Amino acid sequence: MQIYKVGGAVRDRLLGIPVTDIDRVVVGATTEEMLALGYKPVGSDFPVFLDPKNGDEYALARTERKSGRGYGGFVFHASPEVTLEEDLIRRDLTINAMAEDEAGNLTDPYHGQQDLDARILRHVSPAFAEDPLRVLRVARFAARYAGLGFTVAPETLELMRELSASGELEALTPERSWKEISRALMENQPQVFIQVLRDCGALKTLMPEIDALFGVPQPEAHHPEIDTGVHTLSVLEQAAIHAQPLTVRWACLLHDLGKGLTPVDKLPQHIAHEQRGVKLIKAMNERFKVPRDCQELALLVGEYHTHGHRALELRPSTLLELLQSFDVYRRPQRFEEFVMACEMDARGRKGLEQRSYPQADYLRGAALAARGVAVAPLLEQGYKGPELGEALKRERLKALKAYKSESGVNG
Repeated sequence: MQIYKVGGAVRDRLLGIPVTDIDRVVVGATTEEMLALGYKPVGSDFPVFLDPKNGDEYALARTERKSGRGYGGFVFHASPEVTLEEDLIRRDLTINAMAEDEAGNLTDPYHGQQDLDARILRHVSPAFAEDPLRVLRVARFAARYAGLGFTVAPETLELMRELSASGELEALTPERSWKEISRALMENQPQVFIQVLRDCGALKTLMPEIDALFGVPQPEAHHPEIDTGVHTLSVLEQAAIHAQPLTVRWACLLHDLGKGLTPVDKLPQHIAHEQRGVKLIKAMNERFKVPRDCQELALLVGEYHTHGHRALELRPSTLLELLQSFDVYRRPQRFEEFVMACEMDARGRKGLEQRSYPQADYLRGAALAARGVAVAPLLEQGYKGPELGEALKRERLKALKAYKSESGVNG
């Protein structure tokens, strides 16, 4: 029995970056031997075991062959006869197909270290094209390591194009797709993930609503970058630079979907794109079974982000309606995330990345003013039921008028 560290642990150590997860593969062992040593079995597809002392994961060396469509369409074979090289060849990228024994000796049959040095993301073997999930994984690695200068090898991008054209991507489950998408959005350069998907034709299949934004013009006065798709990538980039959470990043990606439906004769103006975008945002949320918090924020940002930009011009009554839409009294954090998404949208424009965004603090102040209205005095005056709700509205509107006046804002 021989135990090796494999995959990301070896890759990241060689890159000189912190190792977070350690995967181990066991060569020359049977399930019975692992059980006899006290390891606990987990996983149904192939033999994986947990060390009872520390919870570390160990997988028996295995081979695989394609047996059906999609990510799950494989038959695995694990036995003591499977060699380390046979186990490594089934992996996606050469930089993930290296192993290290307990003495620190490197096994690198597919030249992963060479590709690390050359900053290349390259597939290990033609079997890469059997698993559609690898299109998403490679795009995610491109987003993670773009800052280190990594790019996708042309021949690997070509295989990704073939996979995208084959119909295999449609066999991916919503859960598996969302797992990769959500992880990719939280990488250092999530815009690279979207760009790579577009470069290989996968974006058109997985997110046609995003793909449709490229080539759609916007008024140059507000959008020096002009192209709506380019703007969307820039907004996503700003969200990463400013360390926004997943909810904000998902909302940033989807905020302008309605612009893809603007009639050609109306371009480059996009009047009412906010309302047009709602059904498209709903479609993407449902397609990937997106978590509720991400769904809700994306819909609200899509519908109201232009309100955020015009915050200083809004009448107090409109401002109150905006705050009510977000249930800012019970869910203040969601409104804060909306404000941040609006700011990322404002910064995601060519040459305007460092612009100030006074609307953010103004909106925060408005939320505080409205939330500062006390209920107790109204209850003491005998208000209850719907009448209490109306009285609260009146008092909150009064507070917002006072706030606007104190802020010296016209409109």
